[in-house]
Amino acid sequence: MGSLLVANASLMDPHFRRTVVVITEHSDQGAVGLVLNRPAPVTVAEATPLLASLVDPGSPIYVGGPVQPEAALVLADFDAFDHHGRIVVGSVGLLSTYSGETEPAIKRARVFAGYAGWGPGQLEAETDEDAWIIEDAFPDDIFTEDPNKLWSSVLARKGGSYKLLALMPEDPSTN
Repeated sequence: MGSLLVANASLMDPHFRRTVVVITEHSDQGAVGLVLNRPAPVTVAEATPLLASLVDPGSPIYVGGPVQPEAALVLADFDAFDHHGRIVVGSVGLLSTYSGETEPAIKRARVFAGYAGWGPGQLEAETDEDAWIIEDAFPDDIFTEDPNKLWSSVLARKGGSYKLLALMPEDPSTN
């Protein structure tokens, strides 16, 4: 099963504050992931028309992270996995090739602009500093219908003291 990184309340970097990131690759060379809960005010059709047929009409593009924001990446829930991608969690994987000529066998998809990346040992150091909370990923996390509540719902699912953290307001001074 894939992993989610849930930003701890102490992580104040504006790129990652209150984000949920699905890890798509992790090796000695570093890690790559996609921020799941940052929909952009732009639709996929407006940003990258070639990929619009993969998603529901009017679907937003998501800000996958600060690295290469001009790059479009697609997470898809495959009907049947084939050479079109690399599995991340369950039947969900990165769509590696798409020309628009033939539709891949997918149930649903989400398009991301950019990605999050960490160099060798960087993610491990950040998790040792408690910047990230690690939780198992589920396909429905990737395709959540309410991305603004994903951070809280994943923390609540983790249970224990994380349930309390899930209730923390975005601005604690308003509490």
